[in-house]
Amino acid sequence: MQFKLDENLGQRGKQMLADAGFDVATVMEEGLTSATDRDLIGVCRRENRCLITLDLDFSNPFVFPPEDYAGIAVIICLPRRQIKAR
Repeated sequence: MQFKLDENLGQRGKQMLADAGFDVATVMEEGLTSATDRDLIGVCRRENRCLITLDLDFSNPFVFPPEDYAGIAVIICLPRRQIKAR
């Protein structure tokens, strides 16, 4: 599977996926940091890449229907105090 990491994810995430054998591109490397959500997901669709992002806008299936894309993974990070409380 091929992935594209959004600008809100760092090099560590890229390295982890690359070390696991995945093809990983980043928004930063490709100069897409100022791209609109629509433009970014369009690039991902053309490249057949799954977008990995922290941007909750991509979690709306009515705006970004899952069947139209190779994948969209929205990561939600909880504050440490919330994780400890669980």
